[in-house]
Amino acid sequence: MFHPITNTQLLEVANEFGTPVYVYHAEKITQQFDKLTQAFQDHPTRFFYACKALTNINILKHIKQIGGNLDCVSINEVKLGIKAGFTPSQILFTPNCVDISEIVEATDLGVNINIDNISILEQFGNKFGNQYPICIRINPHIEAGGNYKISTGHIDSKFGISIHQLRHIERIVKTTSLQVKGLHMHTGSEIKDINVFLRSLEIMFDVATRFTELDFLDLGSGFKVPYKEDDPETDVVTLGEKLTEAVKAFELEYGRKLEIWFEPGKYLVSECGYFLVKANVIKQTTATVFVGVNSGFNHLIRPMFYEAFHKISNLNNPTGAERIYTVVGNICETDTFAWDRVLTEVREGDILCFHNAGAYGFEMSSNFNSRLKPAEVMIKEGKAFLIRDREIFEDLLKNQLEVL
Repeated sequence: MFHPITNTQLLEVANEFGTPVYVYHAEKITQQFDKLTQAFQDHPTRFFYACKALTNINILKHIKQIGGNLDCVSINEVKLGIKAGFTPSQILFTPNCVDISEIVEATDLGVNINIDNISILEQFGNKFGNQYPICIRINPHIEAGGNYKISTGHIDSKFGISIHQLRHIERIVKTTSLQVKGLHMHTGSEIKDINVFLRSLEIMFDVATRFTELDFLDLGSGFKVPYKEDDPETDVVTLGEKLTEAVKAFELEYGRKLEIWFEPGKYLVSECGYFLVKANVIKQTTATVFVGVNSGFNHLIRPMFYEAFHKISNLNNPTGAERIYTVVGNICETDTFAWDRVLTEVREGDILCFHNAGAYGFEMSSNFNSRLKPAEVMIKEGKAFLIRDREIFEDLLKNQLEVL
């Protein structure tokens, strides 16, 4: 049975490992994965965790243990996946704007390769011909997702090969004898409307008729998770029903069984994550009351970069009187986490918790202002495990060369 992490457990982590610290709940990842597998159980479907969301090797190992595959966007993510125990057939490599040498290196590792560029497609075909099967990423020109920054299927996106270049794709495939085993589309993140997936699927069916030996269709991901109370999320159960019906009908026309692939990242790990920080100062001005914490956008950039909302709770004073605060970081830049946020009264020294912090939190962290990256902790079966040491000062210097 699934048991949510309690405030007491989070405070114990803060006391034992210090702050700032990222905390991940393994069973929440399992719960999200099970929701997907059950929703699509009536058709062969594989889920490739988009590990750019969070690549700690312990997270990768957990994903493998529960039956997941891996979606990678860099050759080093591929190598991390192999080190975590994934077989090459369980890894999909979907790079963007990389040199052909990185893709050639991926062929040496034997993983599934997804190509999203006409130039690379031609270079790959000339080098490998029909010796190495590939997937092709199509840009369907569908704008989807929470905002333009996380929409990847629109006409101005750098991702994928335009559906209007299909004739060019066909010429390259025919001329170089490429084996096309899969088609891929990914339109963006935070997709609430399942019809976005179904529209993409119809486009994919049309493209698929041009390739006679496909094994799979990959719809990317973009499943939305809730960030606030009553926030909508993607209805994966209804999507599973409608998609299964559509794919089975297409298979009769196509004359060949097809797997469906998805690449959930945020959907699997966002809600598993908690980011714990300490309130350094309470600073009242003529306009607002600031809570200054011992972190900044060097640790959690999503609010500044994407205007993302993260629920914030005061773990030390959960039943206190409600006050209005602006929560900011300790970076010498504007690094506001939340404007005019209602929180229970915050005192200096209180531990605040940012919820939904598992995806693109630590993964996008930096050493800006020569600040140190935080520790990472996983709670599994009720026990807290340190899975990444907090950086120390010497880490800032380890790759610097004093030559002057």
